[in-house]
Amino acid sequence: MDPKPTVIEHFSRVAPKHRDLYYDGAWQKPHGGYRDTWSPSTDENLGPCAEADAADVDAAVGAAGRAAKSWRNTRPTERAAMLKRAATVLLEHIDELAMLDAINCGNPLTQLRGDIRAAATMINFAAGLVTEVKGETVPTPGGIINLSLREPYGVVGRLVAYNHPLLFVAAKMAPPLITGNAVIMKPPHQAPLSTYRFLELIEGIFPPGILNVLTADRPGSEALVVHPGVPRISLVGSVPTGRAVARLAADRLKHTTLELGGKNACIIYPDADVEQAARAAAEAMNLAWCGQSCGSISRLFLHEQIHDQAVGLLLKEIKRFKPALPVQEATTMGCVVSKAQFEKVMGYIQLGKEQGAKLACGGRRPDDPALAAGFFVEPTVFTDVCQDMRIANEEVFGPVLSVIAWNDEAEMLEQVNRVEYGLTASIWTKSLDCAHRAAGAVEAGYIWVNSAGAHSLGTNFGGYKQSGIGRENGLEELLSYTQQKNVNITIGESAPRRALVE
Repeated sequence: MDPKPTVIEHFSRVAPKHRDLYYDGAWQKPHGGYRDTWSPSTDENLGPCAEADAADVDAAVGAAGRAAKSWRNTRPTERAAMLKRAATVLLEHIDELAMLDAINCGNPLTQLRGDIRAAATMINFAAGLVTEVKGETVPTPGGIINLSLREPYGVVGRLVAYNHPLLFVAAKMAPPLITGNAVIMKPPHQAPLSTYRFLELIEGIFPPGILNVLTADRPGSEALVVHPGVPRISLVGSVPTGRAVARLAADRLKHTTLELGGKNACIIYPDADVEQAARAAAEAMNLAWCGQSCGSISRLFLHEQIHDQAVGLLLKEIKRFKPALPVQEATTMGCVVSKAQFEKVMGYIQLGKEQGAKLACGGRRPDDPALAAGFFVEPTVFTDVCQDMRIANEEVFGPVLSVIAWNDEAEMLEQVNRVEYGLTASIWTKSLDCAHRAAGAVEAGYIWVNSAGAHSLGTNFGGYKQSGIGRENGLEELLSYTQQKNVNITIGESAPRRALVE
């Protein structure tokens, strides 16, 4: 039997030809130089990638600003047609693009094909809403027409995270583009390779300067956020990064959307279908992504009556997720994105032990020698967790679940809400009254009842508290990339001066 191709052998077949910056419709050499990117599953160097600095950002913003002047006057249906062509290209090259992300970010190949399909769906969804980005008319007497218009900002900067590299770049370029803005996408510096290849594949679809990509670490990212020619900024990232972006954007009062982290709770009541709930809780840990998801369930609140049963079922379900090389078709769980993230996750696991939590499973590297060089972590579950422990309060962004027992609903809900995050939550009960009561009490922006993890196309996604500002994935996101202008038109002879409010 022929040996399976190595990660590097897979990479040699799908590697992008370009590693530079892309703006003004062309590949541009970076003033800021280059930095290497890596495969986290093997810790192998995948070569240098462009690193934008402030001068590169300024050049890209200038190109985008010039292009935006004509793009805003392009027929909306023409903008939609271009986006739909880009979505078609994604699906036509799904295997190579998913393979690049698997190699560069460490998520499983099969899951990343789902990312590509989701990106194409979200692009087509945005394109289909192009005619809904419209204003209003206000009834006004006396020969006056009052109407509102929606106009683009001009240049939009979007910074995205590493856990879904191409999904985020491809899907999140669509709302600003469809609404008439030029966009500068900043892919994750840990995993930029799929974005380069995507640009190669769609080159020529959009006019020069409309879609621009700058790969950069912190200095280039900050330069994009503070640039006076970029009035609209959005981020998918951590809470500390969101706070930094908000501070930088505040100096110019930029309109900012922040989709940040979570410390999400799954609450299982004693009347719930425990087997189904435990299965969903294991799935909603997002172990395929090694727990690297802002919406991952990382706190499991189990009523004392069903605690032991649920833990037993949970541990059984978690066995379905076994770390393996992400380029293999059968892989159900990948690795974390970098050595730094690996050390962070292992540090939290050690903290859990030191603060008195009981390690029920995982907590270490896998034994498989084929994974020894990569940043793999076994699925990890702690029981006997108290809400005051750091593993129950801070976002680990890794495959670590804290199990917390409860018997008093009011006390449990207070603990659920005690964290500074408020992104998602999952509630399990057969009582409609209980479901309404808990959903109303939990401080989170996206709540499931008797399910967990799935997102419905067109629904607004976002968080309470420190989990972010604004909503994405629905019509509201598209409208957020427009500014409203009110126009008051007097028809015929000049009307007499009227009161300030009529």
